[in-house]
Amino acid sequence: MAFPPVSADPRGANGASKDGADKNARKGTIANALSIAGIDPSGGAGVLADVKAMSAMGAYACGVIAALTAQSTQGVSGILPVAPAFVGEQIDTLFADVRIDAVKIGMVGQRPVIEMVAERLQHWAPSRVVLDPVMIAKGGHALLERDAVGALREGLFPLVTVLTPNLPEAAALLDQAAPDNLREMRRAAERLREKLGHSGQRWVLLKGGHLHGDMAIDLLHDGDQMIEMSAPRVETRNTHGTGCTLSAALAALLAQGIDTPIAAKRAKAYLTEALRHADRLDVGSGHGPVHHFHGWW
Repeated sequence: MAFPPVSADPRGANGASKDGADKNARKGTIANALSIAGIDPSGGAGVLADVKAMSAMGAYACGVIAALTAQSTQGVSGILPVAPAFVGEQIDTLFADVRIDAVKIGMVGQRPVIEMVAERLQHWAPSRVVLDPVMIAKGGHALLERDAVGALREGLFPLVTVLTPNLPEAAALLDQAAPDNLREMRRAAERLREKLGHSGQRWVLLKGGHLHGDMAIDLLHDGDQMIEMSAPRVETRNTHGTGCTLSAALAALLAQGIDTPIAAKRAKAYLTEALRHADRLDVGSGHGPVHHFHGWW
């Protein structure tokens, strides 16, 4: 199910004048969302999945390629980094022309790429940034170099509106064991929120899909509220790209001016349905993709 677009907040930091943004809002134009991530040739994760999720949620999707992968539903066989300068050029060229209402950052792979993304986003100052700290593929292949975790915290955390780690990613970001129950999840969400700093309204969406149980529980925390979001766990092997899909859907909804708690709940509901309909797809022989367009096909 798609939700109707909501006009984005006007701003002038990304190439559009404030007056121009106001005019766009009055005209009811569709919000623009950007994915900065890697390419998964199977289409289940990365920029291709993000474009599908953003489109399904009612935003116009743009993409900046931060890494190339040789990947299928059975795993990752190779990674080819994109030159940091070219990643920066992609960002600058896009922002100079297109009003970007929200940014989702996914697989960025290497410290120099992270530093470039951080530098250029700091320059263009998008008002909404979702960071999905992609570190490990479904098959266990490392998608973020070990020495890049610090760069992620130092360079990108200050820009974040919503941070969306799963439990293993939270463990890596906090240098601790992964939470294995709801109480430990709550403490991890609090610690992650502390690491985001105290300026502005910033959120952690900690995904609990790795826990056992009949319900998939996520926590949304802003340093004050701790919102528990649960949905029945869907039994399917087609779970490739769930994190990419959730964060991209969230970015698309934030781009439309929807408040973070409502946007997070809608994004989770969308992902649950995409999982529930995933077995209608026949893509590969491993962990297949979720059904991004379940509401249309």
